Amino acid sequence: MKRFLPLIIMLFYSSLTYAQITGRLSGTVTDDKGNAVEGVAIILIQTGQGASTNAKGQYTIEKLKAGAYNVRVSAIGYKPAMLKTTIRDNQQTILPVNIETDVNTLTEVGITGKHYNPDNLIDLQRTPMPSTVITRKQIEEMGSRRLDEVLREQTGLAIVSDIGAGARAVGLQMQGFDSGYTMILIDGQPMTGRNSGNFDLSRITVANIERIEIIKGASSCLFGSEAMAGVVNIVTRQHISQAQGLAGIRYGSFNMVDANLEGESPFANGRGSGYLAGNYYRTDGFNSNPYLSEGKTVPPYSSYTIQGRAKYLLSDVNSLNITGRFASRRSDNNKSYSGDPTRDVLKENDLNASAVLNSNFKSGVRIKSQYYLTRYATGQNITNLTEGFTIPGSNFTQYLHRAELQASQTWFNNLLITAGAGTQYETMDNDLYTGGKHQQNTFLYTQGDWKVTNKLGFIGGARLERHSRYGGSVTPSFGVNYQLVKSLTLRAAVSTGFKTPDFRQLYLVFTNFAGGGYTVLGTEEFTTELKKLQDAGEISRVFPNAAKVGGLKPERSTSYSAGFSFAPGTRFKLDVNGFYNNVRNFINTEQVASKTNGQQVFSYFNIDRAFLTGADVGLTVKATKGLTVSAGYQLLYAKDRGVIDSIKAGTGNYANVYDVNISNDRRSTTADYFGLTNRSRHMANIRLSYEYEPRGITASFRVNYRGKYGFMEAGRSNGFLDPFDTYVSGYYLLNAAIQKTLMNKHFAVQVTVDNILNYRDMLMPAQSGRVVLLSLNYRFFHNQ
Repeated sequence: MKRFLPLIIMLFYSSLTYAQITGRLSGTVTDDKGNAVEGVAIILIQTGQGASTNAKGQYTIEKLKAGAYNVRVSAIGYKPAMLKTTIRDNQQTILPVNIETDVNTLTEVGITGKHYNPDNLIDLQRTPMPSTVITRKQIEEMGSRRLDEVLREQTGLAIVSDIGAGARAVGLQMQGFDSGYTMILIDGQPMTGRNSGNFDLSRITVANIERIEIIKGASSCLFGSEAMAGVVNIVTRQHISQAQGLAGIRYGSFNMVDANLEGESPFANGRGSGYLAGNYYRTDGFNSNPYLSEGKTVPPYSSYTIQGRAKYLLSDVNSLNITGRFASRRSDNNKSYSGDPTRDVLKENDLNASAVLNSNFKSGVRIKSQYYLTRYATGQNITNLTEGFTIPGSNFTQYLHRAELQASQTWFNNLLITAGAGTQYETMDNDLYTGGKHQQNTFLYTQGDWKVTNKLGFIGGARLERHSRYGGSVTPSFGVNYQLVKSLTLRAAVSTGFKTPDFRQLYLVFTNFAGGGYTVLGTEEFTTELKKLQDAGEISRVFPNAAKVGGLKPERSTSYSAGFSFAPGTRFKLDVNGFYNNVRNFINTEQVASKTNGQQVFSYFNIDRAFLTGADVGLTVKATKGLTVSAGYQLLYAKDRGVIDSIKAGTGNYANVYDVNISNDRRSTTADYFGLTNRSRHMANIRLSYEYEPRGITASFRVNYRGKYGFMEAGRSNGFLDPFDTYVSGYYLLNAAIQKTLMNKHFAVQVTVDNILNYRDMLMPAQSGRVVLLSLNYRFFHNQ
């Protein structure tokens, strides 16, 4: 890898003198009143070259190759525009631009095309696997407060609870993968801090998010381990061209308070800009379990988040971006079932910071150099209020340091090459591990986006990664799209995933005293810790599979995707996508021993048989002026091939099922096997969005459906979900919001009602009852 890195850098820098480029694009940007507009971003989509208008609204982009270009025009407070132009050798092209005023929000409202991202040269909307963008306008229309509330309403995504890991173990399931397989990014960099593998999305406010980018399918090619299921990228405030601010507050059910302050402004005659936002959130929590006599299934908590960004143009080539985020949360929950009452206290601190140097050369070469740091610390203690003893909970501090260099260049006006290299060092100090743990991986990747013709395009790449424990791995990907006719585009892709075992699976030593005394042992500590239990006389039986514990292998997957987009006009669009994920060396938890008190001992194993397959359908119809109807549906089959083979052969662990109708065992059939736990066969959503601009009214009504899914085995255990086990029934959630702007769009009032039917289930501890909220927002900006 050390030999390849200098070569890649030399190739990109040598292109600075690749050819004599003399074309120039210039013009003046005016608003709908004919006034010059300062700070407008003019970006050439094909090369990423761009400029910002001066005080007279003028811009110039020099040293351009001859050819046809798409030009994106955007500025805060104005509607975006997309134009076309042609550059010729040794000539200046004049392109005047007129943009329309739109000061309804603090963001680039309505931009649904490509976004220039100063933090990452990888365009998440140009990857082999299917991608989706949720804009800030959509988030505001929904009235959502936390990230989990936004994602639970998206096609193919489910918010799931791991009850065995505690009330706070709430994560995201994508295409049937558990939440540990989806990478959560902030501005293109990984976030840390998981409880039993679940990343609690409720700890992230959406108040200061510019957009959310989602990739479904294996994305290890570009993002590395943990991206086997896909990626969720949180993009914070970026493009700032005028001084403005926002103050807002929400109050409603469960004494929920959501308060926000935001402010931004350019400085140094437009060479710099700054943004700062603060959020305070609290809730009394809620209870969905009728057997809980005191306390909440989701604990009461309060949190605050401070987030900012500063950008400064060092020269015509170089700009510096500094970003920072700090969030803190505390929850305190006294609860009691039928036994002794307990007090559960949890404190969390989350820090993310980065420094990015962007170098945009006039030849079209873009270089990004970045250092990123994240720190997550949590401390939890559970106190028995009757006897006074304290049980340690999840107590750990995790650091991740990441240095990365990216470069991109467009060749021959139709081939965009992006490449990167870097290293990542991660440490973990956990009370449940013996001593501090650390790991490091170094990576090198590249992606090519080739527009062969106006109808045919290819995109592909590969990532080479070397892990300090697991050695080297290569994860390639490839995709193709073809425009059969103007209204119909076909696409297909194949991508690979790679995930190393996490700290928990390797080093965990945990006994859940509050849950009856079961024990979970990581594979690296298994032999030593099991012997300690045996010497203490706590083990009654060791199962034969215990001899196979150890030497966990990295999980690998291959994701296949194929589908089409059909858009016969601007008012109708249909997207259909089928997917198949084949997982090898899938890490599973199995019982390896029994204790003398009747409890179990668990550890981790590789299995080679899991697959997840299905299809996504998305439909958008602009029914009338101002009214848009969107719908989505996912069909999913998630199963273990080992179970299927055992059932078909009539031998092994899964050959029989206990049939409660005959009160006896019988030969199991493949029809008895429902699939992996916590996966719904059917999921669907419908969203109606309405906007009446003359009166400043926006409204949305959403219906989300999740079909039946298996919760746990019941009665006599046979190792798989059969018809006689415990299931969560299918259910609907209805949500609505309506907003009215006043005072020339400075003031906005919104009423939000989530879970209108007040649906609750004790097996869904993270699902609250009906929530009614009133929101007041005041925006500070200069009227045009």
